[in-house]
Formats: sequence, structure tokens, C-alpha cells
Amino acid sequence: MTLASDRTEYFRRLHHGSELLLLPNPWDVGSARLLASLGFAALATTSSGYAATLGQLDGSVTRDQALRHAAAIVAATDLPVSADLENGYGDSPEHVAETVRLALDAGLAGCSIEDFTGGADDPIYDRARAAERITAAAEAAHAGPTRLVLTGRAENYLHGRPDLADTIGRLQSYQEAGADVLYAPGLRALDDIRTVVSSVDRPVNVLAVAGGPSMAELAAAGVRRVSVGGRFAFALGALVEAARELLGGNPTALFARSALGAEAAQAAFAAAPPP
Repeated sequence: MTLASDRTEYFRRLHHGSELLLLPNPWDVGSARLLASLGFAALATTSSGYAATLGQLDGSVTRDQALRHAAAIVAATDLPVSADLENGYGDSPEHVAETVRLALDAGLAGCSIEDFTGGADDPIYDRARAAERITAAAEAAHAGPTRLVLTGRAENYLHGRPDLADTIGRLQSYQEAGADVLYAPGLRALDDIRTVVSSVDRPVNVLAVAGGPSMAELAAAGVRRVSVGGRFAFALGALVEAARELLGGNPTALFARSALGAEAAQAAFAAAPPP
């Protein structure tokens, strides 16, 4: 796949196939090539993971930075890439539409727009306003010959509002507004996930969480796509453990883990030379 339209159509089909779409989230070009070499069918950027590579917190990256990063991930492999574009980097529907148009220019196959305002006092957009923003995003995503796969995100569960009824109502309004995929990160209970899936008529993405349902359970519940957000990037815990081993004078496990990583990187990078 070389043309953006080919990647986008392939990405769209992956949401309607017989297999659960596992969508890993690389944080740089090297991790993108490594994950592609392991057999994943598509990739997605992670706002928190990319911010961590800059030594910054999630939410601090600018639109220009995010889009340059997304374009680099797109260029790293032949796989379709969906970008985490946070809240579209602006409050107004016009800002969101412009962000989506720039996502198309970056060669992306998909992107997500969330209803998080970025403010602690009032973290979630009013539902009507949030739907207006998704409408603008969908119009931009679907206006040309390459129809970006747009994911509408309901952020209640990540921001202290575990209201299933409101979350479902939001996802339904995003579906009506033109979203191709629906996503409520933070859902953990399998019964809640089943209820969401049965309440909408679009593919549903679920964020994998510790102690949450297995991939088999999610597939049986009708989930079509699973992502991991920044969790691969924040395997920084392994770095912390390895560093402490070295400080403690016994880096035995460090050598074993680094040998595995070096072997995988050698295979991935040799198979995917720089464009």
C-alpha cells in the first residue's frame, strides 16, 4: 500500500472483518517499524506516548508537533495509521475541521477527536457542542476522495464522570454526526462494554486496561478494535528497573531484555530501510 487512499480503504475494511483489530500505539519511528515487523495490520499514534519522548505531559504537545509526528509515523511503514488528535487542538468546530484537513494532508488513514475540553473545572464539552465538533470533523474527513476513518471519543470515564447513560448518549450523537468508529476510553466492565456495543451502530474501540476483559471476551462482546494508548511507550517501567539493577551492581536481567530488544530491532530495521 503506497497511496493514502489505499491505506485508508484498507483501514476501513479492517473494522468490518472477521478478526478483532488490535491497534498498537508506537511513539516514534523505530517503535512503529518494530510493531509493523511483528505482524500488526495498522498503527495508531499516542498523544501521551509522544509527549513523553519530549519530556512533556500529555496535553502539552501543539497541533504542529502532533501532525509532524503523525506524518513521520505514516512514512515509517506501509501500514495505515490513525492519529490521536486530542480535542482537535481548538474549541470551535472550525478549528477541529482544520485539524482534520491537516491530518489528511499528513497521509493519515484515520484520526480521533475527543470531547475533553482540556480544563479541570469543566472537563467535558456540552453534548450538543461536542456533537457539533464531530459534525465538522466528519465533514472534513469525508469531503474528498480519501475518506478518513474518524473516531469519536467520549472521555467521561477518564475525567471523573463514570456515567454510562451519558456516555452512550454521547456516542450515539457522534454516530449521528458522522463518526465512523466510537470510543469511550476507561470502560472496564464487560457488561458495560456489551451495553455500549449494542447501543450503537458503528465499530467500537476499547482501551485495553489492567484487569479488564481478555481479547477473546472483547471480541465475543462485539468490540471491533482494541488499542493500548500510551502503555507501550510507558513500558519505561522496564527502563527504571534496568537502571536500578545497574545502580545496584547486578544488571543480569538488563542484559537479557536488551538482547531480546536488539534482536527484534535488527530484524525490523533491516526489513524496513529508511524511505
